[in-house]
Amino acid sequence: MTNTGKKEIGLAIIGCGAIGRIRAIMARDYPGIGWIGLCDIDTELGKSLQQDTNADFFTDDYNKLLSRSEVDAVIIATDENHHFGPTMAAIEAGASLFIEKPLATDIQESAKILAAIEAAEIDAVMGYTQRFRRRFLTVKQRLQDGRIGDVTSVVTRAFMNSMVPIATVRRTNERQNLTPMVVSGTHSLDMSLWLLEGKTPAQIFAKSVDKSLSQYGTKDATFGIFTMDDGTIFSMNISWALPQVWPGSVYGLEIGIVGTEGVIDIEDTHRDLVLASTKSQGGGYVPHGFEPPQRHVDFLTSYPPGDIYGGQLWGPMREETNSWYQRLITGQSTPHATAKDGHRNLVLTMAMDASAFTGEAIDLTDNLESHILEIQSSVKTKGQ
Repeated sequence: MTNTGKKEIGLAIIGCGAIGRIRAIMARDYPGIGWIGLCDIDTELGKSLQQDTNADFFTDDYNKLLSRSEVDAVIIATDENHHFGPTMAAIEAGASLFIEKPLATDIQESAKILAAIEAAEIDAVMGYTQRFRRRFLTVKQRLQDGRIGDVTSVVTRAFMNSMVPIATVRRTNERQNLTPMVVSGTHSLDMSLWLLEGKTPAQIFAKSVDKSLSQYGTKDATFGIFTMDDGTIFSMNISWALPQVWPGSVYGLEIGIVGTEGVIDIEDTHRDLVLASTKSQGGGYVPHGFEPPQRHVDFLTSYPPGDIYGGQLWGPMREETNSWYQRLITGQSTPHATAKDGHRNLVLTMAMDASAFTGEAIDLTDNLESHILEIQSSVKTKGQ
C-alpha cells in the first residue's frame, strides 16, 4: 500500500456473491481502503467482481488470500454453512473481522469461533444490517432515555417472501440447521434483544410448522415466547413461507414494545410504498444462479440492504459497511453487533427450534448448548 500519510486498510473479501459484491463495491469507492483482495470458489463470479472493483488480487483459495501481507481486515460473506474455515483462518492471521450472520450454522463451531476471537482479542463485528436504520436507532435511543419506563412486553412478527429460503437451501444438502429462525429470524431476534438490552432470556417455548417448504428441507414458520430474567415476556414469530409473488421483496417486520409508562409501535412492512405494473419487477433477493418468478406488485424499500439509485446502493447496508470501514481507520464506536451477540443469537434461535421439536419449554441455563446438541442429535436420528 502506498504511504500517503493517512492510514489505509488492506481488505480481503471471502465470498463474492450478492452481499460480498455490495460490500466490495463500497470498498472500491471508500478512500481509506488501499488494497482489495477477493476469494470465491466460483472463479467466474470472483473474476467478474475483480473487474468491477479493480481489485488487486483474486484467488479461489482463502488461505492464499489471507497469507498476503497487505491484509488488515476481512469480510466473511460465504454461504451460511461455510463460515467456519475462513473465519478461523482470518483470526489466525490477526485480521479485524466483519462476519455475515451467523457465525456458523453448527453451535460447536460458533462457540469455537467466539472463543478464538476473544482469545486473540480480535475486533470482530456481525452483519446485522437493520441496526443501521434510522427508525431503529431512534427507538433504541428513546428506550435508553427511559421514555416509556421499564419495558414489560414485546411482540415481534416477521413475514418473509419464500424466495429467500428457496434460494438459500438449494445451495447445500446440509439443511438441518437452515431454519427460518437460524437464517433469517436471527435479524428480528437481534433487533429485539438489542432494543431490550439489559434483559436476559431465561426460558423459551416455541412451535413450528413445515407444510409448504418441507419439500426444500426447511420449515415454514416458528413462533415462540421468551420469558426474560426480570419477568418481561417477548413473543418472537417468523414465517418465511409467503408466496414468491408476495409484494415484499424480502422482509416485513412489526414490533410492539410496551413499558410501564408508554408504548412504541413499529410498523416496518413497507406497505406504504407500492408499485404495481404490467412489467415484471423481478426479485429483491437474487443470488447468483437463482431465477425469481415474475412479480408485478412490489413493496418498495422492502429489500433490507437498501435500493439502487444512480448505480449505487443507498440504505442501511451502505451505512453499516462504510461505518465499519470508518471504525477500522479511526477506531470510532459503531452500533455493530459483536461476535458475542452473534453467538448468543445463534444459540437462542436453535433453542427455539429445539423447543419446537420437543414440544416443551427450554430453560436457557448454563448447560443450554449441550442440551441443544442432544436435541439436534435426536432430530437428525429421527430424520434418517
